[in-house]
Amino acid sequence: MSALPLPLLLPLSTDPALTQVFVSELLGTMILLLLGCGVVANTVLPRVKGAGANFLMIGWGWGLGVFAGVYVSFRSGAHLNPAVTVGILSSGAAEYAPGVPVTLTSTLTYFGGELLGAFLGAILVWLAYRQHFDADAPAGIKLAVFSTGPEIRSYRHNLLTEVIATFVLVFVILVFGETPSGLGPLPAALLVVGIGISLGGPTGYAINPARDLGPRIAHALLPIKGKGGNDWAYSWVPVAGPLIGAVIAGLIASAYTA
Repeated sequence: MSALPLPLLLPLSTDPALTQVFVSELLGTMILLLLGCGVVANTVLPRVKGAGANFLMIGWGWGLGVFAGVYVSFRSGAHLNPAVTVGILSSGAAEYAPGVPVTLTSTLTYFGGELLGAFLGAILVWLAYRQHFDADAPAGIKLAVFSTGPEIRSYRHNLLTEVIATFVLVFVILVFGETPSGLGPLPAALLVVGIGISLGGPTGYAINPARDLGPRIAHALLPIKGKGGNDWAYSWVPVAGPLIGAVIAGLIASAYTA
């Protein structure tokens, strides 16, 4: 995993703006995943203070993770999510953030920062809850801290759920950006809370390829006692679904706000 972002560092060495984007997205996404996966850990792992809390707590935890992550990654426009990056790209925008033009290099820089940040955030959650991960618990519970999974496994319907939920996320973000007030940390956080408690039931609302893939890779690599498998058979759904939803949202938002 540590080798994934290395190709991206080559163009960054001669472009301070993209270096800033990479670091900003890495830190913001790391904070998002630390708080988001952290609230799941505090709900489902053995002998934790939050044991028995309901899905609403998880929804608010992820929302507050977005709130903090957006503030941290202000220098890059706070995408925190490859789906947001793809949505902006498909909307025909000229820039990802002020002074950051839409190019192949900048797109890959966003992706690299987001994926590595998600990976590191998941590792920090494991460090914070290491004793609880080592306690007796079903392997599926431990995996659920890191990545999403369906309540009823049906790849077609699971994919559709992720497409719909991510469409809402990206479309509203793009429309927010056209309003006089713009988009800030609080509206973004409340949007994620709303999506989670409304559309998160079937699949756990990944709505973010980096959010699911980065921690899933971390789960595969970390020495977690009794962790079981990583459900790679499902792993393509929380990647493909959000990207499809983002493209649709970008195209519709472009026409809607024209």
